[in-house]
Amino acid sequence: MLLATDDRFLLHETGPFHPERPSRLTAVARGLEIAGLGEVLVPFSPRPATTAEIELVHAPSLVSGLARLAELGGGDVDADTVVGPESFEAARLAAGAGLDAAERLQAGGGDFAFLALRPPGHHARPGEAMGFCLLNNVAITAASLAGRGLRVAIVDYDAHHGNGTQEAFYDRGDVLYVSVHQHPLYPGTGRSGQRGSGNGVGATLNIPVPAGAAGDTYRAAFDELVVPALHRFSPDWLLVSAGFDAHRADPLTDLGLTAGDFADLSARLVGLVPPGRTLVFLEGGYDLSALAASAGAAVAAFAGSDYRPEPASSAGPGKDVVARIVAEQAREQG
Repeated sequence: MLLATDDRFLLHETGPFHPERPSRLTAVARGLEIAGLGEVLVPFSPRPATTAEIELVHAPSLVSGLARLAELGGGDVDADTVVGPESFEAARLAAGAGLDAAERLQAGGGDFAFLALRPPGHHARPGEAMGFCLLNNVAITAASLAGRGLRVAIVDYDAHHGNGTQEAFYDRGDVLYVSVHQHPLYPGTGRSGQRGSGNGVGATLNIPVPAGAAGDTYRAAFDELVVPALHRFSPDWLLVSAGFDAHRADPLTDLGLTAGDFADLSARLVGLVPPGRTLVFLEGGYDLSALAASAGAAVAAFAGSDYRPEPASSAGPGKDVVARIVAEQAREQG
């Protein structure tokens, strides 16, 4: 298992009270160690993305603006999103981690890769940084792979909808974007009726679940919607936006998942593409203990181990949402 990690990610300073803080990566490292994954991890320091690679997704004005803000000592992009003096270099490194990992996997370097990076990326729109995110790490990797004629599926189980990722590929049919997320919640996008446009109609699948939804709802969503969508799409590569803020202890969300649920969800994604074609990107997760346990359980599942520091959860709302989307798909398919 390849593990992208680098101390330079810690140099992205967001302030003493910001939930997206450097100690998140310390928690993830602790979770992987407790899960017993030390012997199978192959750490590497990723390369930064080039400007040309970043601009596969982002407008040049955004890239130059972030670089300039960092050069001037940093500042606030919006109420949630902070740039410090080293933030743009950390963002370039995070954006390059998936590209680097894909190259290493293609060369036979491992069966899959976990990218323990920050800042996260899935809210970053083509022309706007937002939601703690500066550059869209998963979208940049997906655009690079799709640009080589490969079919790419992105599964996003962060509690917040990945509006930036959706926007990047909304009119394209070569990248499937699937998101299970709390709704309503920031950023307000991700309704089930948002299914793509033009050539991308049907290549976006949103499953918005209510506050309180637990593991049983998520397992139903994966079994009845997510995994069947991946089978129909038949991707060459699977990219996972692995946010762990759907955990019941997370301070920013209202969902009911546990570390055991993240083990279940990740296990359902194993084997859907050939070995060496899965990349898992760290996104959210802001309670440090929950983040450690959930990351350990999820990565262990991708590595073929069953590690459950907490039991799976059940008895939450939202299965009616899954049933409604399944019924809508059945009607459309005749």
